[in-house]
Amino acid sequence: MFAQQKAVPLNFYRRGRTPIFASRMDQRFSWCCYIPEGYDPAGETVHPLAVLVHGSLRDADILRDEFIDFAEQHQCVLLAPLFPAGIDDADDLHNYKHMIYHGIRYDLVLLDMIDELATRYRVERGKVLMHGFSGGAQFAHRFLYLHPRRLRAVSVGAPGTVTLPDDRANWWVGLNGMEEIFGQPIDIDAMRQVAVQLVIGDADVETWDVTVGPKSPFWMEGINDSGETRVERLRALEKGLKAVGVEPRFDRVAGISHDGTGIQPPVKAFFSAVLEG
Repeated sequence: MFAQQKAVPLNFYRRGRTPIFASRMDQRFSWCCYIPEGYDPAGETVHPLAVLVHGSLRDADILRDEFIDFAEQHQCVLLAPLFPAGIDDADDLHNYKHMIYHGIRYDLVLLDMIDELATRYRVERGKVLMHGFSGGAQFAHRFLYLHPRRLRAVSVGAPGTVTLPDDRANWWVGLNGMEEIFGQPIDIDAMRQVAVQLVIGDADVETWDVTVGPKSPFWMEGINDSGETRVERLRALEKGLKAVGVEPRFDRVAGISHDGTGIQPPVKAFFSAVLEG
């Protein structure tokens, strides 16, 4: 499906932990990556690619660094996009989470980052692993609805709000209108081919930043109906996915609250099982 690039010489800054580079598609956005030590620019091995999507704090480089052990174990390239807050609205923190914001298609920005990375490195860009925590998990599960054929596996960690695979509610509470907004229909058959993990700490029960109030620009009728806490909302997503024939793995981590680092061990175990399976 995707032609592999010829060998490209790599300088010091294009190996290991890279700097943060501006996106070629839209320089308001950027990305960094990690290239495992075993990567040979003159070799032929095509390396798996894991996309790690930050939460509201936008700590993309920290998230990347936390997966270096996994990257070395599996010789997997890591890509961490950075979607800054305050695009068009200085107070906005949520833009990328809903895939489209003020005309910006964040899913397409990410897909171009993957293609940009593939111009320099031999990576499996056709089907990637994806993990997102909190706001990144909102992005990740909505990306599953839009681009299931680009995913080998997706790990959804403790999203604050969820879009249920139900066409009785409007996007982004449900899927009604998704095709009109994004120009593509839901592909349930392709979703069933993706390995899906839902993961959360069992103490992730705070509601202060989960409940969407009627004055929020993201308020929609039914947005809070999936549950009061992140745990309840992730269970609602699990139920919705099972109803359409997707069988997610559900990992509930004992003693962990809303902590992205705390849920990473089962994420790495999940991705390892996918790559080794």
